Amino acid sequence: MAAKKIEKAFMTALLVAGGLLMMIPFIWMITSSFKPENEFTAIPPTLLPEQFTIQNYVDLFVRLDFLIYFKNTLIIVFFGFIGLFLNALAGYAFAKFEFPGNKKMFYLVLATMMIPGQVTMIPVYLIINSIGLTNTMAGIVLPGLVGAFGIFLFRQFMTTIPMDLIEAARLDGAGELRIFFQLVMPITKPVFAVQGILTFIGGWNSFLWPLIMANDQDLYTLSVGLQLLKGQHGTDYGLQMAGAAFMVVPIIIIFSFFQKHIIEGYTISGMK
Repeated sequence: MAAKKIEKAFMTALLVAGGLLMMIPFIWMITSSFKPENEFTAIPPTLLPEQFTIQNYVDLFVRLDFLIYFKNTLIIVFFGFIGLFLNALAGYAFAKFEFPGNKKMFYLVLATMMIPGQVTMIPVYLIINSIGLTNTMAGIVLPGLVGAFGIFLFRQFMTTIPMDLIEAARLDGAGELRIFFQLVMPITKPVFAVQGILTFIGGWNSFLWPLIMANDQDLYTLSVGLQLLKGQHGTDYGLQMAGAAFMVVPIIIIFSFFQKHIIEGYTISGMK
């Protein structure tokens, strides 16, 4: 019994030490974003700022265009969540409706998952260009509204919902949209949590497609702006740390709040 306690204490200490070791770069990045420029050349380097300042963040949003990049990123995230509901509706249709070509169409959707995004990028660009949506926010957000993986995940989870439950709601006079929003959505909350996090991360980190579609700098996202910052202000380490921290911290916060639902979603998916 004593040996097990010692082993457990040792493993806990080892995991804590490993976690702290991996957190050091993130902590250093965040604390360095509050340092004045002269502290970056100090020897030995310091973990905490000796002179705390928010000037790096002020310059980021006032002197540079990060406020515009932030707005564009939020727009992409917003439409990503609209696409999340479209994926859920498509998954619900594939799971609970019988129509000609249901399985064949679903298999066709699954087949698109085997095609790398780099292969379809040029045809999608040509289509967007042919309808005159290049260098527009619509051209940036439209191709990412729906995705095969999201439809697949929702469809697989929704097939486990008893059909008797849905039929009972229909007999009570509920319409299909009411059944979806008031009955199906609460049941599929874990999947919505998982997909919501993935959607947020994908929209927040969107880089390649906005860079290809946008010729105007006013349409750039935070990731593109951070790359521009690296090129134009390569020696201004305080600005780079502030930009990187602003990119990373929201994702960490969102994950911290929703990790319970994410773990629950993956656990339920594994049990199925």
